[in-house]
Amino acid sequence: ARCVGDICRDVSHVTGTPKEAELNDNITIFTRILDGLLDGYDNRLRPGLGEKVTEIKTNIFVTSFGPVSDTEMEYTIDVFFRQSWKDERLCFKGPMEMLALNNLLASNIWTPDTFFLNGKKSIAHNMTTPNKLLRLKDDGTLLYTMRLTISAECPMQLEDFPMDAHACPLKFGSYAYPVSEVVYTWTQGAAKSVVVAEEGSRLNQYHLIGQTAGTEDIYTSRGQYTVMMAHFYLKRKIGYFVIQTYMPCFMTVILSQVSFWLNRESVPARTVFGVTTVLTMTTLSISARNSLPKVAYATAMDWFIAVCYAFVFSALIEFATVNYFTKRSWAWDGKKALEAQHPKKKDPLALSKKPNNTCSAGVNYTTNLTKDTSISTISNSTTVQLKPSETKAPDPKKTYNSVSKIDKMSRIVFPVLFGTFNLVYWATYLNREPVIKGAPT
Repeated sequence: ARCVGDICRDVSHVTGTPKEAELNDNITIFTRILDGLLDGYDNRLRPGLGEKVTEIKTNIFVTSFGPVSDTEMEYTIDVFFRQSWKDERLCFKGPMEMLALNNLLASNIWTPDTFFLNGKKSIAHNMTTPNKLLRLKDDGTLLYTMRLTISAECPMQLEDFPMDAHACPLKFGSYAYPVSEVVYTWTQGAAKSVVVAEEGSRLNQYHLIGQTAGTEDIYTSRGQYTVMMAHFYLKRKIGYFVIQTYMPCFMTVILSQVSFWLNRESVPARTVFGVTTVLTMTTLSISARNSLPKVAYATAMDWFIAVCYAFVFSALIEFATVNYFTKRSWAWDGKKALEAQHPKKKDPLALSKKPNNTCSAGVNYTTNLTKDTSISTISNSTTVQLKPSETKAPDPKKTYNSVSKIDKMSRIVFPVLFGTFNLVYWATYLNREPVIKGAPT
């Protein structure tokens, strides 16, 4: 007891309390351990150089997924990227089995040269200090964790847009070491090594329906390399496009077919219906393409817009046809009316002689009249005979508010065809399983 008391007095002379003395002793021990570990340590050489292959165990925890850019064909994720390997040169013996270290030691030891093959831009967070974690076990096993924001390439096949699904890959591996020197593996197996936080998988335009992990070997002129692959499976939400594109197209087609129920004599109204709906469909087709990359093939939305455009344009052509046959029918009815009023053509010479004959007849039968009276009679008889020939024929009757046979057919044919198209279209794309483009086989 006296011995222990003496030690306590000696330590308390330095630190003040026994607990502080014990803490100072541990700090001194750890400092000596670290100094001893780094004494003669060469961080330019990988562990097990010339003896065995260095195995790097990795796993990924995704804290936030998104956004996903269709135009750039890329996606962004925030991850905790963990790597673990064994460096026997860092073995130690002490009162603790694991040392919790900061990021400063990472620059003094060997770390894997991991890079992201399909990464376009990566950011290592440094606020307020570099977001790195380093743990060292007494057997030399290291755990190195970093917080990263990665923008990676996501190849997309948009034939089924907006009912499409995609597999966005994340590929990483060693930049310089082939499989003969460094090998990458998943920490807990491929099924559990890629985890996405539930609150981090809420996207505006996509559903994150799952993720998988695997490995792949690539061969280059420098040798064989191991590539770690994680695939994130996305399925697009169609609600936004139904509101912004499909419903306006649907209503525009219905509006164009309203003109079939207007009188065929209402030329201005039906012309406005046709031209306005055609221009509206043109605007919708242009705006729908702005949210997509300039791909050279037609998407499912393009086919829908094209068919709607064809229906709207056909409605305008239908009115032009109705108007043409209406004018032609009126001209034919007018010709028939004129022929009925004047069945035979009269000789103009006979018409000009008729007043003279009348005049002579008037002179023969009015001998008792004076000269003035006979002249007056001749003038009156001439006027009576010429008056019918000078008056214009009445306009032929036109039947207004009549319905064209073409309009009657269009009222049935157009809605039936458009309804059939919608039935086939939506049944084809919504009832089938999503084909995930780019998924590993």
